[in-house]
Amino acid sequence: MIEEAKDGSALHLKVKDAIIQLINDGEYKPDSQLPTEAEFCEKYGVSRTTVRTALQQLTMEGYVYRKRGSGTFVSANKVKQILTTTVDHFSSQISMQGKKPSIKVIQLEVIPADEYLSEQLKIQEGEPVNALERIRYVNEEPIQFETAYLPWYKTPALNKPGCENSLYKLLETQFGLKINKTVETLELFIADQEAADKLHISVGDPCFALDTFAYLLDGSIIEYSKTIYRGDLAHFVIERNY
Repeated sequence: MIEEAKDGSALHLKVKDAIIQLINDGEYKPDSQLPTEAEFCEKYGVSRTTVRTALQQLTMEGYVYRKRGSGTFVSANKVKQILTTTVDHFSSQISMQGKKPSIKVIQLEVIPADEYLSEQLKIQEGEPVNALERIRYVNEEPIQFETAYLPWYKTPALNKPGCENSLYKLLETQFGLKINKTVETLELFIADQEAADKLHISVGDPCFALDTFAYLLDGSIIEYSKTIYRGDLAHFVIERNY
């Protein structure tokens, strides 16, 4: 039973801290399922609203994650990704952490550039563009949903099997297009229906959105992409060398 403190501290914070302590003590193991909301209500003598608020905060802080239709589970260590280098691509970074990476191509199609894409890629409106949708997995759990756009006239033979590995390596080996630099912007993102469906999370869950522009040696843009990362699993490292 959890009692409200004399200082008026919110009950949900006490429930949250109690669950964190159990996680830290090892009573709730990584990837194990937590008790239901009703069970937590009985355990701590609080309302369902209090428990739900505590679990929402634990999700936002990365202690737990939710599977639709299955319940709430304890997060394993977050997946570390370095934003300041493209030398180690996704698979290398994940493998070095002892985890299993994989990439699945959801869709690859050629579309005409609309006004927005023509502005992003610096091409004429109506020019053909390769639109590539991929989901990246860590230990078979979806962590990223990515949509990338590439000028078709520079990547005319892009194919699904090739895109299930490093895209930048494919561009260099198949098309002779070496990435010179990328410019990336990172911001918070609240999961919409599409992101929720692709990443197996709920609408409204916290995510990160990373917009990337990839440039060739001649300064032209070869790729514009938007990647949605699950907030409960992603951990970013920014490294600066002086």
